[in-house]
Formats: sequence, C-alpha cells, structure tokens
Amino acid sequence: MRPTIHQVLLEAAETFAQRSTCSRLNVGAVIAKDSRVISTGYNGVPAGLPHCEHDGTEESCGKAVHAEANAIAFAARNGISTEGATLYVTHSPCLDCTKLIINAGISSVYYHTHYRSQDGIELLSKVGIYAAAHR
Repeated sequence: MRPTIHQVLLEAAETFAQRSTCSRLNVGAVIAKDSRVISTGYNGVPAGLPHCEHDGTEESCGKAVHAEANAIAFAARNGISTEGATLYVTHSPCLDCTKLIINAGISSVYYHTHYRSQDGIELLSKVGIYAAAHR
C-alpha cells in the first residue's frame, strides 16, 4: 500500500530525530510546502557546543534548541519562506515552539507523539492552526 505524503514526511522527521545530540529525548522536524521539504531540524545544543548528556532524572534540557526552532531558523537563515507551510514533527510542540510556529506563518502541524504538556496544541487550536496526531 502506498503511504500518504503525511506518513512519508512524518517518517522523515523520525529519521532526522536520529541526528539529535540530546540524550534525553530525540526530536526531529520537517517543514514542507506543496508536499516538498523546504527545511529540517532536530533538537540539540547550538553549533559548536558539547552535546547534551543526561542521567535520566532531568525533566527538561536547558541547553538544547528544539527541532521545530532549528527547522524554522534554518529556513529564515536561508531566506526560505515558511508562510503556509506544514510542519511534521515527532512530538507535539511545546508552548515556546508553538509561538515560533505561529509567527513563522506555518498553517498546519502533524506529529507522532504527544509531548508532556499540551499547552502548545491548545494554543495552535486557539489561533486556528490545524494540529493532529498522525500515525
């Protein structure tokens, strides 16, 4: 059976998550327009810094840049418009990433797994951005 474009792009986000440099949680993101990838990202520390190391007791990582933020930053740095694009991400976005998603003009978000807080998904709904878990 032929996979849907949503399945393919979510699988691409899963593949990019494997590049994560954070040992607590591996997250990947793909931004697409008209079913074509325009940017990708994964979570990890800013370029040039040592990778994150966690012992499993931390609730969050204060050093890592989130996958969604990295994908949006790459697009911005390279002059790629994200207006009307779709974000595919392994985990639902946190509140801070949701604010970036809104201001980047992204129109819909598909994700595999719920993040520990659903504040981001609730805010996306309030502003009319479609967001859905997709498997």
